[in-house]
Amino acid sequence: MPLTLASLVHHSALKLTVRAGEERLATPVRWAHASELADPVPYMEGGELLLITALKLDAEDPEAMRRYVRRLGQAGVAGLGFAVGVHYATIPDALVDAAAEEGLPLLEVPRRTPFLAISKAVSAAISAEQYQAVTAGFAAQRDLTKQALSGGPAGLLAALAGQVDGWAALYDATGAVAASAPEWAARRAARLTPEVERLHARTPPASLVVGGEADRVELHTLGTSRRPRAALAVGTGAPLGTAERYAVHSAIALLTLTTERSRSLHEAELRVGAAVLRMLLAGEPEHARTAAGSLYGDLLDAPYRLIIAEETSATAARAHADGRTAPHGAPPPPAAAPHGAPRPVDAPRPVAGERAVAAPVRAGEPPAGPLAALAEHVEAAAARAGEALLVVPDGERLVLLTADGGAAARACVGYAAALDQARTTGQAPAGRTDEPVMGLSAPAGPIAAATAYRQAEQALSVARRRGRALVEHEEVAAGSVVQLLSDDAVRAFADGLLRALREHDATGRGDLVASLRAWLSRHGQWDAAAAELGVHRHTLRYRMRRVEEILGRSLDDPDVRMELWLALKATSGTE
Repeated sequence: MPLTLASLVHHSALKLTVRAGEERLATPVRWAHASELADPVPYMEGGELLLITALKLDAEDPEAMRRYVRRLGQAGVAGLGFAVGVHYATIPDALVDAAAEEGLPLLEVPRRTPFLAISKAVSAAISAEQYQAVTAGFAAQRDLTKQALSGGPAGLLAALAGQVDGWAALYDATGAVAASAPEWAARRAARLTPEVERLHARTPPASLVVGGEADRVELHTLGTSRRPRAALAVGTGAPLGTAERYAVHSAIALLTLTTERSRSLHEAELRVGAAVLRMLLAGEPEHARTAAGSLYGDLLDAPYRLIIAEETSATAARAHADGRTAPHGAPPPPAAAPHGAPRPVDAPRPVAGERAVAAPVRAGEPPAGPLAALAEHVEAAAARAGEALLVVPDGERLVLLTADGGAAARACVGYAAALDQARTTGQAPAGRTDEPVMGLSAPAGPIAAATAYRQAEQALSVARRRGRALVEHEEVAAGSVVQLLSDDAVRAFADGLLRALREHDATGRGDLVASLRAWLSRHGQWDAAAAELGVHRHTLRYRMRRVEEILGRSLDDPDVRMELWLALKATSGTE
């Protein structure tokens, strides 16, 4: 309990008498200071008991005393102690009246009580208070440690809320409330999510104080990494005292240890997840279940979806490697490994009918950048719903195995929708080329993991071409193949195939491209195609012979007809 003027008045050895300001004796005293200056205010910090003998004051001048006392009140002086029997036998009425008007406590100090005794009493009381606060802080630390070991973060928050006589909440990396104490505090904590997101943008360790109508909230980042993995909120009705401050700092340290331990466990789970994914893709679901144990619950048995995500910059590099033009001026990809070079031991086995799975990064290495933000968002959604989730960093990609129709899959779709919305409305940062692009497979079972991976890759490829954040495989399967032709490499092939015909038409010697399109669209029916063009069928036959002569290819070959038709469709928007 802080030292107050009332405590000093009740101190039996000091024999102090209250002459004014009785209603403010509960004012805390930070220190006792003696000064005979006519204006000691420049040397005051506030909260002091000022001790005087009025050596240089005209204590009998009412106006001078009003100015003097007013200055002390404005400076935050806790009270005034006047020693009688030194220069004045009693406290002058002018000073008593001025103190009463200002509401400043005025204490009469008897002749036999030296100022040194008052200073010692104040110092002893402050030291006792600090010792008590430190002792209480250590006790709080022991209690919080015990609760953290037995009840985890939830038990620690409950103990902390009791220590500070308020509430406490824990946020995950996305800013969502992960736990709170008492339970009603979850609603209050949820309203602070924007402030938590703002705090996460700072370099840790960072803190923020938010003032509400009914409480005062302190926000603190948790963890030692460059990106905070969690945050703590502590709400109280008043600023924290010394003991409460010790408790909060202890909670921050314990939760940071818990967070770092969780990160180590998370990295171990990534290594296990990479092994489980390799087994699933290799067609060994039983071995995958054995390796996973109870880590992923029934995720590997129930219908699941596989999601492949990569950054837009990686997409551009992949497009360049495939012979397509990289958008946004993206740099070329790193040089590929020499033909026949061995695959890293961590790489999943290639599955027949699909390209080899990209070699994962060093085992257990978490994703970084936008992929890390995506992983945190999906993991937080899965944690809140109590769902199992398999997350595997895979080179420049991120592979996620989620329950079909679960919260994690919905979170991934919602994340992509927000990215598309930002691009559509122009809210995406200019020049950003590192946002995630995702492909989502159809629902699959344990024996169809390789198929799901292939479907997710196909959907990812379509998402690249369409400039969308996410494409589901159902869209690829249900859509038209024509949509797949909007690729730079396909258009380049089409332009090259039809260039000679267009150059012929440009000389005015016939409309071979339009005639070819009409003939192919009418399945080679001469009369129907000629009628569409408004020419005689013999004219159309002549034009088709010219097409064969110019291209050096026979229209009787179905493969040639297919290539020409796709070339015409791929370039239909450019003519």
